[in-house]
Amino acid sequence: MRTIRYLLIMMAAAFLSIVWSCSDKITEKYNANVPVYMSYEDLRKSVKVEEHEPMSVPGKIYFKDKYIFINEQMKGVHVLDNTDPSKPKFKKFISIPGNIDIAIKGNMLYADSYVDLVVLNISDLNNIKEEFRIKDIFPYIVPVYTYGKTTEPINREKGVVIKWQETTVSKEVETYENSYPMYWEYMNFTDGFAKANGSVATSTSGGYQTVGIGGSMARFSINGEALYVINQGNIIVFDISNTTKPSKISDNYIGWNIETLFLYDKTLFIGSQTGMLLYDATNPFALNPLSTFQHVRSCDPVVVEGNYAYVTLRSGSMCGGNTNQLDVVDVENRTTPVLKKTYPMTNPKGLGIDDGILFVCDGPDGLKVYDAADVNAIDQHMISHFKDIKTYDVIPNNGLLFMVGDSGFYQYDYKNLNDIKLLSKILVTGK
Repeated sequence: MRTIRYLLIMMAAAFLSIVWSCSDKITEKYNANVPVYMSYEDLRKSVKVEEHEPMSVPGKIYFKDKYIFINEQMKGVHVLDNTDPSKPKFKKFISIPGNIDIAIKGNMLYADSYVDLVVLNISDLNNIKEEFRIKDIFPYIVPVYTYGKTTEPINREKGVVIKWQETTVSKEVETYENSYPMYWEYMNFTDGFAKANGSVATSTSGGYQTVGIGGSMARFSINGEALYVINQGNIIVFDISNTTKPSKISDNYIGWNIETLFLYDKTLFIGSQTGMLLYDATNPFALNPLSTFQHVRSCDPVVVEGNYAYVTLRSGSMCGGNTNQLDVVDVENRTTPVLKKTYPMTNPKGLGIDDGILFVCDGPDGLKVYDAADVNAIDQHMISHFKDIKTYDVIPNNGLLFMVGDSGFYQYDYKNLNDIKLLSKILVTGK
């Protein structure tokens, strides 16, 4: 019996050796997205200041003192002198590869640059300097690539991926090898980007704001001496009491797919793809959960004023879902938010509110302005509707509205609600 078993084992081994020896290598050709890298060494000496860069793909907006900061997606930041809102002037372009968000305290600008956090001294726009850099603090992200093609594997040791090159690849493989690897990793952009709402500054110093104002799509927010940054499902808290040299205090897991931050009345309102989360931020360095308002899966920036939070939900993005609406949520009791009213929209994105006047970027349906005094009848009190602009985000500030969309940057004077005027626009020229 043992002899028969031994013979069977030997025959099986011989058979397998024949099979494996017949697995000849072949050369396959296929179209693929091939990563193009920037080395980490080059990334960390890449911040440069240029006189001007054409606006091509505007992203998030930020306002401080008399200056407007407009993100050029994954490239850097346009700086505009807005002393005269009817004639904003380009001052500088800060080249920051991999940049999506910024926040400013005093004269220090905090920006993401792929995997790093960069601190820039902007006290003199003619001599902007990198003061500090925290390396490898953010997740490794890659640009959106062309779907339907194989994506070649990424070697993170080579650096960060700055773009994809569609190339015909020849690869020698074993006949039984899977020669179509897929590498799915995304970064957050307008509709494949995280967008969030920044904190509204009220403190001033010498007539100037100590902290700037972000739009509803921001994922950076400043609370006193703390800087909050969304990092996938976490919020990183930095101590910026030493503004030139931030230090990481904590990394707080909030939940997967969080996207936006809005600080209001010592409460941090966090927009996620499945709901709005409320955290007590009385102690800037110790965020404590208060409650969650759940909704269908969708992208959802949020702004707050008084007892109400205003949340937009939209379809057609990487967030999933097919809902397009404005939700008004009663947050008077921070521990039990309650849906007050829902209004249908076309494809809403960013929004803002100032003294009861609600501004909604309804995507391809343009900018909509409402009197939101009666939260049960907002749709019956539309003040203005600016069509034919594919809108993205807004910042309302004391009668002046900053808005960014696919076609460029716009400013409106809304001091007289019966006659809201377009003051200026800077159109995209670099596409």
